[in-house]
Amino acid sequence: MKITFYGAAGGVTGSKHVIEHDGKRILLECGMHQGHFKESHDRNKELPFSATDIDAVILSHAHIDHSGLLPVLVKHGYRGPIYTTAGTAELLNPLLYDAAHIQQEDALFWAARAKEDPNIIALDPLYSRDDVHECLSLLSPQERNHTFRVADVADVTFYNAGHILGSSQIHITIGDKHIGFTGDLGPRNRKILHESDPIPEADVLITESTYGGRLHKESSSARAELQKVIADTHSRKGKIIIPSFALERTQEILYDLHHLYNQKKIPRLPVFVDSPLATNFTEIFSDHLADFDEETHAFFVDKGKNPFSFKGLTHTASKRESMKLNAFDKPCIIIAGSGMCEAGRVKHHLKHHIDDARNTILIVGYQAEHTLGRRIVEGESPVRILGKQKDVKAHVVSIRTYSAHADQRDLINNILATKNVKDVVLVHGDGEQAELLKVKIAEEGHPWNVIIPQANDIMEL
Repeated sequence: MKITFYGAAGGVTGSKHVIEHDGKRILLECGMHQGHFKESHDRNKELPFSATDIDAVILSHAHIDHSGLLPVLVKHGYRGPIYTTAGTAELLNPLLYDAAHIQQEDALFWAARAKEDPNIIALDPLYSRDDVHECLSLLSPQERNHTFRVADVADVTFYNAGHILGSSQIHITIGDKHIGFTGDLGPRNRKILHESDPIPEADVLITESTYGGRLHKESSSARAELQKVIADTHSRKGKIIIPSFALERTQEILYDLHHLYNQKKIPRLPVFVDSPLATNFTEIFSDHLADFDEETHAFFVDKGKNPFSFKGLTHTASKRESMKLNAFDKPCIIIAGSGMCEAGRVKHHLKHHIDDARNTILIVGYQAEHTLGRRIVEGESPVRILGKQKDVKAHVVSIRTYSAHADQRDLINNILATKNVKDVVLVHGDGEQAELLKVKIAEEGHPWNVIIPQANDIMEL
């Protein structure tokens, strides 16, 4: 048996790992690489393995860096099952159709720009709506804590990962070997959703390491930091632009805004969710009350309130509504995708607002290397947005406590809660974060053999 680490090895995005045994190949995740637009497109348009050689896909959750290339897999000939949870399957429908739509819009935009500037290269969409339709037809939803057979060689069970709706850790038994895969692991004291459940046992545990070198502040401080940002920006009569992942992060921001408005801790500003995708996800969240934790039930659900809806909240659907927000001349909050500022409507809002010192660009999610969001957080100015150089005069604030990822202590505790672990494989983390986690594990004297694979590395079992 062997495992090949094709993506999110030595980096954060583009998760892809293939387990091979007895002539069968099982793909864990099929994620999109995120980063510089042209480089990412080139990396995403081809797969590092033959799609027709894959016998089954197991997907931990719906985030685009784990699921976004499933239609490319199908486009290249894959027709096997895609195993995931029911919650993830529901989220994938709007997510992947939206990804296809964004690619089409981006292709049209850059084709027009290429006509004006010979140095700009037009790029084709990675996949079409037809590819997405075919992909969704292959989904095979499975219940958590229920074991099912995969490719006639593996017994697989999903356990709650506490990361986003539907997210799961994966336990795979092949012969006498137990393989664990965290997908993305949620932090302790999780908002909205229940915390994670450990995998019972694993000889090899493949774990994310996004924040392997960091300890989060208490999650309650995020709400206080959000309150301060709103007060400061309101005093300047500015707008708050929040580049936000449509899935999970937008719902968490709405949840905290609802709390703050109920407690009368912030001025009643208009709030615009300028993301049809986020609107769709929020509706799906609202249909999964059993996944909400006790606090969410106590504050909202048991009182007949929707945690993600309040007076003054507007969901914009059309492009015209989105464009009108740029001329809105009063303080407000605009939440728009994408979370790393690499696509979607937020780029247009940044273009119109980033050079105004009254405004705030509020970063509430992880920014991968080489993304526009990372350049803004690191203080680069000017930055190039939609082909234009823009000076960064707006206040840039990063609230690191908004994280759906486990921190260093959470990651180690999750390994400790899994029995019989011999090898720990650190993926889905920038090199520095993975190395810091490895050092901490050694300092604490844990008996695990810690491996940090790079792209295309192979592990023999």
